[in-house]
Amino acid sequence: MIHQAYSLPSGKGDLKRVGQALGSSRGLLIADASKRHQGLTLVITNNSDEAARLREEIAFFSGDSEQLLHFPDWETLPYDNFSPHQDIVSERISTLSRLPSLKQGVLLVPIATLMHRIAPSSFMTGNSLSLDVGQTLDPEQLRQQLSDAGYHAVDSVYQHGEFAVRGAIINIFPMGSPLPYRIELFDDEIETLRTFDPETQRSVEQINQIRLLPAREFPSDSDALNQFMSRWRALFDVDYRSCPIYQDIKSGLMPAGIEYYLPLFFEQTATLFDYLPENCQIVFNDGLETANKEFWQEIESRYEQRRYDIHNPLLEPRKLFLPTDELFGELKKRNRLLVDDALQPESAGRFNLPCQPQSDLTVDAQANNPLTLLQQFLQERDGPVLFCAESAGRREALLELFGRHGLKPSEVSDWNSFVEGDMDLAITIAPLERGLSIPGDAHLITETQLFGRQVFQRRRRSREQEQADQVVKNLSELSIGAPVVHIDHGVGRYQGLETINLDGQAEEFLMLSYASDAKLYVPVASLHLISRYTGASDELAPLHKLGNEQWSKAKRKAAEKARDAAAELLDIYARRAARKGFKFNSPDEQYRQFTAAFPFEETPDQSVAITSVIADMTAPQPMDRLVCGDVGFGKTEVAMRAAFVAAMSGRQIAILVPTTLLAQQHYENFRDRFADWPVNVELISRFRTGKQQDAVVGKLESGQVDIVVGTHKLITSDIKFQNLGLLIIDEEHRFGVQQKERLKSLRSEVDILTLTATPIPRTLNMAMSGIRDLSIIATPPARRLSVKTFVRQSDAGVTKEAILRELLRGGQVYYLHNEVKTIEKVARELQELVPEARIGIGHGQMRERELEQVMSDFYHKRHNVLVCTTIIETGIDIPNANTIIIDRADKFGLAQLHQLRGRVGRSHHQAYAYLLTPHPKAMTKDAVKRLEAIASADDLGAGFTLATHDLEIRGAGELLGEEQSGQMQTVGFSLFMEMLEQAVESIKAGKTPNMEQPLRQGAEVNLRMPALIPDDYLPDVHNRLILYKRIASARNSESLRELQVEMIDRFGLLPEPVKNLLRVTKLKLSAEKLGIRKIDAGDQGGRIEFAADTGVNPLTLVKMVQNQPQRYKLEGADKLRFSLDNNKPEQRFQMVEKLLGDLAV
Repeated sequence: MIHQAYSLPSGKGDLKRVGQALGSSRGLLIADASKRHQGLTLVITNNSDEAARLREEIAFFSGDSEQLLHFPDWETLPYDNFSPHQDIVSERISTLSRLPSLKQGVLLVPIATLMHRIAPSSFMTGNSLSLDVGQTLDPEQLRQQLSDAGYHAVDSVYQHGEFAVRGAIINIFPMGSPLPYRIELFDDEIETLRTFDPETQRSVEQINQIRLLPAREFPSDSDALNQFMSRWRALFDVDYRSCPIYQDIKSGLMPAGIEYYLPLFFEQTATLFDYLPENCQIVFNDGLETANKEFWQEIESRYEQRRYDIHNPLLEPRKLFLPTDELFGELKKRNRLLVDDALQPESAGRFNLPCQPQSDLTVDAQANNPLTLLQQFLQERDGPVLFCAESAGRREALLELFGRHGLKPSEVSDWNSFVEGDMDLAITIAPLERGLSIPGDAHLITETQLFGRQVFQRRRRSREQEQADQVVKNLSELSIGAPVVHIDHGVGRYQGLETINLDGQAEEFLMLSYASDAKLYVPVASLHLISRYTGASDELAPLHKLGNEQWSKAKRKAAEKARDAAAELLDIYARRAARKGFKFNSPDEQYRQFTAAFPFEETPDQSVAITSVIADMTAPQPMDRLVCGDVGFGKTEVAMRAAFVAAMSGRQIAILVPTTLLAQQHYENFRDRFADWPVNVELISRFRTGKQQDAVVGKLESGQVDIVVGTHKLITSDIKFQNLGLLIIDEEHRFGVQQKERLKSLRSEVDILTLTATPIPRTLNMAMSGIRDLSIIATPPARRLSVKTFVRQSDAGVTKEAILRELLRGGQVYYLHNEVKTIEKVARELQELVPEARIGIGHGQMRERELEQVMSDFYHKRHNVLVCTTIIETGIDIPNANTIIIDRADKFGLAQLHQLRGRVGRSHHQAYAYLLTPHPKAMTKDAVKRLEAIASADDLGAGFTLATHDLEIRGAGELLGEEQSGQMQTVGFSLFMEMLEQAVESIKAGKTPNMEQPLRQGAEVNLRMPALIPDDYLPDVHNRLILYKRIASARNSESLRELQVEMIDRFGLLPEPVKNLLRVTKLKLSAEKLGIRKIDAGDQGGRIEFAADTGVNPLTLVKMVQNQPQRYKLEGADKLRFSLDNNKPEQRFQMVEKLLGDLAV
């Protein structure tokens, strides 16, 4: 299609220029040039974005992504004290290891990355290792080799560069591999090699060979470290004892930012040119010199800033980077092809591609005919047209849109099938951003051209964890001395796992200590009776005495409280279910037009939440749903869709928000979004005069206002609505008890939608016990990285560097100082510290107009640092602000810290949160805990998990009513929730909750044989504990079977004791169904003890005793004795299983 238009450079040093490379024709040109050239093609781009775009385009046009390599940038600043992300290092190492064997193909590299000096090729080849099935392997030697190559030993493998050795199973995540591998040994021979999924730890498929590449771009064995230290001493004239980097290396640690000392690991470094074959041709863009010059200036200015620190001496730029003259000298030796957008003058060695600029084809979703521009283009064009959709789902959406307007493109699998076929209109899947127009030949139209304003979900890097799972009674954070609750004995302290021999059988027990040093050993089979104590901090948790009344009284009181709470909840529930709410109209064509105006694609969780909300609204009962999603994950859109459905059904909508700033923002957002619809949006807040507010109140009563946004004034009794249909509460955790009580009276009539990032403990309880419906939005929007959080002692250097790192990449910074008195002084100090910053100040005591002005200045980038109080907590979204510095972070609550941290990281850049604190001794214990919790939950979507941490730090409080504390403190949150759940169940079933026995305890089964997870099968105590808990809490034999499959997969074949454990648990489940309290069986016989409300038919028992008197005997009113003739464990199992089968008749 274009290969007649230009010719390749021939001979060394030849340069050809190609102009008019518009749209994605650059990708087409490179794909074509690399096919025609017998050798490697190196493509140098001006920045990383261009490299990512070209990567998609070349893969699409060549149809072969195997031969396309990418050498990504570290994404750190020169001389940074951060190390690059493991996934980036993995891709770089993989590319370097493949280069020598690549005969033909494309290598993409940004200019800044090409300037870095890198490890010599001898390092790559000398540190790689292949493993095949059947090969002999010494695990200890492999462990040493992996550590030398920079791999980390961990318990569970999640990221590149980690490994775990567990007996005969070795898990490893090699660099450059998309999935981690599981190696299973038989003696010292590799029996199987499988890939597995790091999220579930389950195997995926078998393979025959794996290749292990080094985990870092420099060696980390002892020789290399010694050489590093001797070169350091020779090169730097400083006291190495006071250099943290030197001391870290000396103790075998790899400090962050060690990459900028790379030359000290090697005799001689290499550049990427050393890895390239002689006949490599180079393609580059116009503007390469400028990009190179800018990067070199940045290197020199960063070097100049930091070179005088005697504790962290720096290598001079020429040692780490390739200077401009050397770089261009290398380029001039090779064949080059310069590609440019502009038209080239006609002369030898200059060519132009036959491309045209693309027309504007934007789809206007709000117009009657959205495709006017596209249809006009299709009538006038010459040549076939191919549409590119981003994903299969988007392709279906496009086909549906085209179908409605009479266009029927045929589906093709890729570019080549389109070029070779004779279709006039076709559609395919490819995430391209730029289109292509070659008149007479072909036109390529991408989704970005059609829906220019939308952002689609792509390249998700976060682990989409089921946040809900993280919260379930989890014992994984149990440390020695942590408080735990035993249902029968109260709150004690966990002291570890112990194996004890009983009747000649080894059994594993959990050891708990109680008041006056009493010890309690709990068999692992009864782990479901134990839960982690949450309700107060560890130090304040009670410690009960064994064997006295204190605990049973507390438990009884809590059970009564649970019963009352359950009754009250069920009452609200029953009232809601019985009251017919308003049934809103189902969404129609108008709703579809409204959703088309949303400029982003919904995330999976978001669309589930929207569907649930609309289903609730169109049902006859009133809705009460809590949407829990992290800051900026799209909760507002859920609210807008709900508001639209309500407005189209002729009802009024009230939106309740905690702060004036947020009210203003919501008001503007709703007004923009409803601009094209006959809907009146109004605002009641401090930003309005009293007269304006009264006018709005009047309109509300007469029904002239459809949507009203306001602060808590909205729910005072003097505001009357004509027909309120939906109440949306945003940031629910900011409202007090009284406002909530007022809302509660509305609950049974109006549909209520609550939005929050960090639900207050009480709300969360209600949602988790099924009292309210809960939707969790835990998937981040497209291209979001989680916020990196640092807790540091206050220090001018840290602050300066944090602000500079952000300003250098063109971003903005929030500096949070929560004292209005001293805020001006802090701003002046910052100005002296960072003279280049443009600083603005914002706080709640400013006049409304001023505050609005400051916020809008910051939004429009007139300021790049905003010194402010917590007024920004619920403020406007500023996508360009990606660093927040919080002064005196120890004074904030968890929900507040999380909310503030969520102000940054709203674009696809890495965001940073620095929590500055005084000296640890000057902080309270709770503050230290809160800071630890927030620093550890830096996953996207962590708000929900944090709220449950908050429950633990603060105590859960009372579920209903005005009392904010109560029985929870004494019995712990999880236990209270269980009691509540069962009280609700029994009241629903029409029974009175049993106060003496508020919790089902399950049956006790002892068959006098080892039933445990042996130490040598699973050495890690934590993992053992979690598995014990999961086995003990299994609800049915199906979940037990799944657990068994997972264990075999993760840790190898089950030894006998584990098989016994699973079988005993299965027996326990059957016994529980029959209402049996205890089964005890030894080698001669055993007995069964029945509960008072057993389900076993007395007649069955009588028959059994009559038919086989020598085998069965009744003892007292509730026990059955049986004798066994056989001593083998297998027979014992079969006998008990058969007996339970007989009793179930």
